[in-house]
Amino acid sequence: MSLHGELSRHLRGELRANEPLAVRTSVRTGGAADLFARPADSDDLRVLLVACASADVPVTVLGGGANSLVADDGVEGVVVRLPAAPAEEALDESGGSFVLSAGAPITKVPQLMKAHGLVGAEFLAGIPGTLGGATAMNAGTKNGELVQVVEAVELASASGVRWIPRDELTWRYRRCELPVGSVVTRLRLRLRRVDEAGLQASRAAMEADLGYRKRTQPLQLPNSGSVFTNPPGDHAGRLIEACGLKGRRQGGAQISELHANWIVNLGGARSSDVRFLIEAAKAEVAARFGVELTPEVKLLGRWGV
Repeated sequence: MSLHGELSRHLRGELRANEPLAVRTSVRTGGAADLFARPADSDDLRVLLVACASADVPVTVLGGGANSLVADDGVEGVVVRLPAAPAEEALDESGGSFVLSAGAPITKVPQLMKAHGLVGAEFLAGIPGTLGGATAMNAGTKNGELVQVVEAVELASASGVRWIPRDELTWRYRRCELPVGSVVTRLRLRLRRVDEAGLQASRAAMEADLGYRKRTQPLQLPNSGSVFTNPPGDHAGRLIEACGLKGRRQGGAQISELHANWIVNLGGARSSDVRFLIEAAKAEVAARFGVELTPEVKLLGRWGV
């Protein structure tokens, strides 16, 4: 029996063949998934992971589609998208401890902060994507990163589902080193309570950050999100702009005229166009400044060389 047939028999969630992925990414480019699955819950995900491991079929997790570039020739194996399950659990009196699905949007955290009078994760306001992707990338800004508010992460793999305390994982700038073959399914976050003045300051900080993003990032167009992480002591956008690359086009893709560390889809762009601009910016910055930029955008699928 084929893997599709096997999963159709046992998976309780969604399963589709040749599923277009462009609409599931923020830049709106890329081909289709051989198989696309949305498991019903952590146990359903484990069923999928066991079947794929037995068949030696690769699994690719696609969160909200930000910072992800899907190959024009699509993605082999199974692409998994986690469901946005129930919102919260176990909110205590001394602070905000709650559990969120990895498939929930990052924006759910600021929403819960406002609803329950909590502070501590203001830096997440306006960051696109899901909490699972935010965990894998240790998402954040100059004002903070996800590891600061994580208590534990639930991981599913072919061997089971278990919670791992934050300090048993290795967290780095824009990366969390997850065990091979594991998928983030839920997070336990802890925030804190403050007085009314603290709440007002928190909300003002989030509004200021959202305003800054709207002024400086090309959010009105399909986009890649931040293309490169910032090198120590500098900013990728500044280096790319200094190379005169703002506004450079390849096909329907363009290095944003608003922020040089973003690539936008002006219409009809292909993933190969976006990758061309990524490689061009990386090469130009290395040649002019001797700085090796590290991509924040993840390449998914059949890229060949």
